Amino acid sequence: VNISILIVAVVIFLLVLHHNFLGLSDFLKRELSDANPLGLQPIDFIPAVPQRLTDERNDKEISVVIAASDERLGGAIAAMNSIYHNTRSNVVFHIVTLNDTVDHLRLWLSNTALKNLRYRILDFDPHVLEGKVQVDPQKADTLKPLTFARFYLPDLVPHAEKAIYVDDDIIVQDDILELYNTPLKPGHAAAFSDDCDSTTNKVAVRGAGNQYNYIGFLDYKKETIRKLAMKANTCSFNPGVFVANLTEWKLQNITKQLEKWMALNVAEELYSRTLAGSITTPPLLIVFYKQHSSIDPMWNVRHLGSSAGKRYSAQFVKAAKLLHWNGHFKPWGRTASYAEVWEKWYVPDPTGKFSLIRRHSEAYEAK
Repeated sequence: VNISILIVAVVIFLLVLHHNFLGLSDFLKRELSDANPLGLQPIDFIPAVPQRLTDERNDKEISVVIAASDERLGGAIAAMNSIYHNTRSNVVFHIVTLNDTVDHLRLWLSNTALKNLRYRILDFDPHVLEGKVQVDPQKADTLKPLTFARFYLPDLVPHAEKAIYVDDDIIVQDDILELYNTPLKPGHAAAFSDDCDSTTNKVAVRGAGNQYNYIGFLDYKKETIRKLAMKANTCSFNPGVFVANLTEWKLQNITKQLEKWMALNVAEELYSRTLAGSITTPPLLIVFYKQHSSIDPMWNVRHLGSSAGKRYSAQFVKAAKLLHWNGHFKPWGRTASYAEVWEKWYVPDPTGKFSLIRRHSEAYEAK
């Protein structure tokens, strides 16, 4: 009798245990399928946040690279201020400068309304350009090493998959997230604004005529250029604002390709003799020939600095997403069109070193 009672008790215990186990199993299943994205899954398997939620929260980190030389520091400050105040996204500025500008830059950022900016200050070593840039001894002071910083984006932003590069003579009037989300075609390492777009077509550049195609930048009399079989009338593009796929950039070794053409120019003088403006454009045109995507032209409305006159209507300037004062007439220097738009974003220098003397300053040259 005792054995029978014991067997019945064990069976009942096992049945209760089995029932509880099934209940726990159902509970776990419900938890794992719950709307909570974490559930009880191991942390290594936390699912990616849906794109919809990411867009709503605007917590995507956007890397923006900008060069900041001491004599043009006010331009970089205004550009960053306009970007920062027109987005709710998590923008991180990677400010490339030279060693003697770092202290001035830190003071300007930490002692003004820009103290909440997220940024890294990167010291650019001009020695990387040795043997790659032809320097005229009589014009050695005109060489601007920081204009070549854009060639080294993967080194400046090593952990980002994508980055935006902007010149210091720009003002952003819309959310930089839209520019960051510019779609790049497979195999393309960058997206630029073409010079044949409707807003900038056939702009006369001093000393170069209508410099909006490849022949305006490259010397087609040179055999090395002719062997590339690049059509001379191909639309050029503006490298003052672009979006880069850094993963693709590294895969294609874009930096090494650019350095190769810089060195070849030193040896063979491949750039056009009538070239006006930045000497950084020609190697980019060669490397990205028919291998780049396009950004919305409204994200690089340029040539505001080509002359003192007003090239665009006030309504168009207001609608532009990004204004670019490329050319000799900078909004902080000599008389420039729509300088009042730029001034709205300018933050005065707490050290007093940078002053706005637009009608008398000759210190600012075009990129």
